[in-house]
Parts: sequence; structure tokens; C-alpha cells
Amino acid sequence: MRRDQTIPRGEVHRLLHKSDVLQGNPLGDPATRELIVWTPPDWKPAESLPILVDLKGYMSSALAHANWSPTSENVPERLDRLASEGMARAVVVLPDCFTKLFGNQYLNSAGSGRYADYICDEIVPLVESKFNCGGKGRRGVFGKSSGGYGAAWHGLHRADFWDAISINSGDMGFDALYIPALLDDLTLLAKHDNSIEKLWTSTLAKKKSSFREQVAMMDFAQSAFYDPDPTQFLNMRLPLDPYTGEFIPERWANWMAHDPVVMFDEKGSELKKLKLIYMDCGDHDNFRIHLGMRRFVKKLKAAGIAHTYEEFDDDHMDVDYRMDVFLPLLARALT
Repeated sequence: MRRDQTIPRGEVHRLLHKSDVLQGNPLGDPATRELIVWTPPDWKPAESLPILVDLKGYMSSALAHANWSPTSENVPERLDRLASEGMARAVVVLPDCFTKLFGNQYLNSAGSGRYADYICDEIVPLVESKFNCGGKGRRGVFGKSSGGYGAAWHGLHRADFWDAISINSGDMGFDALYIPALLDDLTLLAKHDNSIEKLWTSTLAKKKSSFREQVAMMDFAQSAFYDPDPTQFLNMRLPLDPYTGEFIPERWANWMAHDPVVMFDEKGSELKKLKLIYMDCGDHDNFRIHLGMRRFVKKLKAAGIAHTYEEFDDDHMDVDYRMDVFLPLLARALT
């Protein structure tokens, strides 16, 4: 809900885009997607502005960031207020990258589809052409949780395309993040004959799923992004023995190869190309992500790569208020 009804409002544009790169994707998800674009108050087509792309966390889509809420601002409302407070003007994009896996990690995967290409090769060029914005030197990407993972992945792999990133409670430090979680998930999985498919279909058949069930589905779904098996249900397979809890070296190695902390060793120098690297995380994150963030920052420091990292007194949930900190930084860096 808006804090102040009197401030000038930007415009929320709703587009429909038919993707080429998502045609025939492994999950059979729609190739035609809605897309939301926010332009600042009094924006005119002749005005050339930076572009910021919002990557939403798991179990959601950036489209949800435009939903009305009775207790907090949605992203367009927040942007209106930040613009009135002096944030540099920018065009902000809310793409829909939702999948049958109930979320996205925003990379190219044989288990989910070419979502990195979808964002960089289709969505950003489309918005830049329609709204006279962005271009090399003026592109930023931000996200929280899985969206933060996406921002990290894009910074490491597509620094030729992006110019600034904001990683907010982004998935990393996979051993701290996933090993305890997957071991906990086995108790629930055992009630479904150790079958991901049976757990998945049973959970979806319920009128209401529990938070624990949703977390287990999210954890198992990561295999379709990091270690897909096209012969299995929704391309998912376990990286561990469900009976003994022993991790399978080959399977787990494929997961760890996608950990930003690990990817840094090969791709970290790419981050030197960026104008801004901003990172933050709650200091008691529910999923222990602050431990991975600290490791990533340690490597940034050792490599002499400029960055900003802030830990704040909170956990993983409902921390969109941190946008008040990093959105103005991103817009300023690209202006």
C-alpha cells in the first residue's frame, strides 16, 4: 500500500511477449509471457534511461512484485516513492520466469530451459527498443534469494552484458545451504516411498501444502537446474541416497559446480568489468545463506574487486525493504 497518495506516480506497462528461446523448453512451460515495465513519473519516449531487471525469489515471479499489499509497498509503489526522494531515473523490468518447478535460478539448463538467454537476448532488448533505455554501460540486474543467485550467475557469466548487480540473500555456499536441508527433507520423502514424483503429486493434490512441503519441493527442484536427468519426473534426481543420506559424489559435484562461491574461482575476474557489485544478507538467514555470502565476499576481497557488502539484523523473509538501499545505488551507478 502506498505510504503517500500525493506523490507523482510512474506508469506500469503490461506487455505480452512470445519467446523464441523458450519454445520447446524441457518442462513444457509457456513461451508466451506477460512482462511488466515501470517508467518513472513524467517519462517521455525521448528520455533515455538506464534499465534495471528484477529477478524474483523462488515460489514466485517478478509479476508478483506488482501485486497490491495492505501492509507494504509493492515494487512500482516503492519506485514511485524512491523517485520522489531523489533516486536517479531508470526503467525497471519485472519479467515472468516462473516454471513447473515453482521458481527459477535464471540460468540456462537442460532441465528447465534457456532463461539466461531469455532475459539477456529477448527481454532486455525488447524493453530497450520499446522504451529507449539501457544499452551497454546502463544495464543492472537485482534479485533476492533465487533471484540473488540469478544476479550472481549473470554477473559471473554475462559481465559483457550487465554493468551492475545487486545480490540480496542470494543462494550460495551450497554445502551450508543444501546439505542440512536435503537431509531434513528425507524424513518427508520417506513418507512417499522415497519418490520425488509421489511427494510432488501428493503435495499438489492437497488443498493446502505446508511450508515444510514447499521447502522440500524447492530443494529437490534445484537438481533440475544443477544436475538434470531428462529420464526422471520433471528432470529431477536426488544427489544423495534417500535411505542412508550419503551424498553421491558425481551428483553432488554437479551441484557444487553451480555454487557462486565455487564458480568464482574460474569466473570471478569477470566481475571486475562491473560498475557496481552490491550484496547484503540478514545476519541470521533461515537457510544459512549469510555463510555463503561471507565466503563470496572473502574471495572478492582477496581478488581486489570493488564491492559493497552489508549484513543487517534480520532473517531471510520479507526483506524487500532493503530495496530502499540498493535500488538508488544501482540507478546512480548506471546514470
